[in-house]
Amino acid sequence: MSEIRNVGVVGAGTMGNGIALVFAQAGVPVTMVDVDAASLERGLAAIQGSLQRMAKKGTIAAADAAAIAARVKPSPRLLDAVDADLVVEAVPESFELKADVFKKLAEATLKSTILASNTSSISITRLAAQTDRPAKVIGMHFMNPVPVMKLVEVIRGLQTSDETTSATKALAETLGKTAVECRDFPGFVSNRVLMPLINEAIFCLHEGVAEAAAIDTIMKLGMNHPMGPLALADFIGLDTCLYILEVLHDGLGEDKYRPCPLLRKYVEAGWLGKKTGRGFYEYPA
Repeated sequence: MSEIRNVGVVGAGTMGNGIALVFAQAGVPVTMVDVDAASLERGLAAIQGSLQRMAKKGTIAAADAAAIAARVKPSPRLLDAVDADLVVEAVPESFELKADVFKKLAEATLKSTILASNTSSISITRLAAQTDRPAKVIGMHFMNPVPVMKLVEVIRGLQTSDETTSATKALAETLGKTAVECRDFPGFVSNRVLMPLINEAIFCLHEGVAEAAAIDTIMKLGMNHPMGPLALADFIGLDTCLYILEVLHDGLGEDKYRPCPLLRKYVEAGWLGKKTGRGFYEYPA
């Protein structure tokens, strides 16, 4: 396909604004869409904050920071992203919400536009079925924090074309990322491996094997993990962890993916991790 000259990002949350930032850093104009004005404002502030930190560290020049920020056009309207050569959906991890976005994008964008999802667990094939162009639908799973993490997990749906896959991988490489391809199975590779680890750590806490800090310290010092699994769960969001585990449990049908009851209890309490100020640890405002 022709060169990808402009991009749309739907969702201005942590992942969405991070994805918009890395595209803008690579010189690609971005339309960042979010129907919630407050989320859009927070997303822009997060981009500005990241750029200021980069400039302070000397990783980019102050003049470059202004130019990068200028490449991100905020919008509350999905239709403002319809001229993009590729649109990345980065809304919360809900099939119904993502399906609605994909249906609307398929109706509004050019038939040549690649529709990518940043989903961490939902079937790309199922999302593609909501559109008129399943060959143009692909998973582009960035890792958090997007500007720092080098991996993009590229997920092919059942009908994703070779052309779409090649273009998406090449685009990820231009962002300074390493694109690694996998097939469309529940949780893909990253979360199929990671979530059972996090879930087992929660079971250890639930059963009183050790306290949260002890579990995390053992995994950091004993297994050389940069972050303990419970702290990582807080960083991801406990509601997101629960949703992914449910996708794995339902999709693969094995009890090893059964979410720990303590995880469900925390989510029911609204203790979702860092974003709410309380998860397995407390995060003072």
